[in-house]
Amino acid sequence: MSSLGRIGLALAVALSAGACTVAERLAEVGRAPALERPANPVERPGWRPVTMPMPEPEPQVAAGANSLWRSGARGFFRDQRARRVGDVLTVNVTINDKAELSNTSRRTRTNSDTMGLTNIFGLENKLDKILPTPIDPSSLVDASSAMQNRGVGATEREETVRLNVAAVVTQVLPNGNLVVEGRQEVRVNFEVREVIVAGVVRPEDITPRNTVPHDKIAELRVAYGGRGQLTDVQQPRYGAQVLDILLPY
Repeated sequence: MSSLGRIGLALAVALSAGACTVAERLAEVGRAPALERPANPVERPGWRPVTMPMPEPEPQVAAGANSLWRSGARGFFRDQRARRVGDVLTVNVTINDKAELSNTSRRTRTNSDTMGLTNIFGLENKLDKILPTPIDPSSLVDASSAMQNRGVGATEREETVRLNVAAVVTQVLPNGNLVVEGRQEVRVNFEVREVIVAGVVRPEDITPRNTVPHDKIAELRVAYGGRGQLTDVQQPRYGAQVLDILLPY
């Protein structure tokens, strides 16, 4: 397919997607954005089970008839912390990251070359007849060059996120770790704020209050965004987004 054909195909796809977006936006004129119904996270489109490296299974030792120890228990006393599929726990997200990077590089080089031919079988005396001005055979060529490069780069980033989200245990891995996922939507007037938290939690890291900090969650995924009239105004039109991708300048 030629470049023009690929560009035309991309425009057609973008226009069809844009038409669906326009229809959805027109259907919501005068109404607040609809909230999604609470649903099983496993049944959401795109959900996939988590696969992690697992150790070899450990043999279970049966307890005696008069023993208070329960087979497979992680603690002596039973508590209400999340440990099975469907249990709920609270994820405390407190992110306060700050990074500053600064790089400076400088390079300088200067060259100077001088070349002369004082004797060329006596032809050096006839150069003034060939060249328009009198010359000195001892300095026929004089070349010099200078190069200087300087680069300065700086990066500064600061992020602060503080929120608490209730998550549901969606999967128990063979080694006992819990796969959790939490989703929260809040609508204020015509704007919906959406929070998504997901990751893998060790049961030992869950506090007695049935909470877990974000820095104890492996493969942590945190998404905080929104949709609605304000978010829509802040986004460029789909035509401008397509042109930003296709135009090489």
